[in-house]
Amino acid sequence: MTEGIDERVSRFLRSLEAFDFAAAREMCTESATVRQNDGRGDQPIKESLDQLELLAAELDVLDYDILRRFRDPGEVLQQHVLHLVGKDGSRRDVHAVVHFRFLGGLIDRIEECVYPEPGVTRPSTPDTP
Repeated sequence: MTEGIDERVSRFLRSLEAFDFAAAREMCTESATVRQNDGRGDQPIKESLDQLELLAAELDVLDYDILRRFRDPGEVLQQHVLHLVGKDGSRRDVHAVVHFRFLGGLIDRIEECVYPEPGVTRPSTPDTP
């Protein structure tokens, strides 16, 4: 039985969670690109994974919590929360919508839109209006 693109995306994310960036690179085409909504435009997958690997050096945990996933032939769209736990115990959640495009069974493009989760409204106290 061959692995479908849905399983490939899961395996890609599991390799990132395991800090196995070499395995993640092997699941991508040589010309794969990544685009994030950070204003940098397209960047090669190697450059994007190198940046994530530098961040991971400061982390104990990198965990993807997939909220929903949609698939069509050759592409997967998912919404997830990336939970990060630093070596210092700090915690951060990164909310994102990610589109994975495949070519020849490998990831050829990733488009990621990171967005803030709306803040919780706190009741006012006597010291605040």
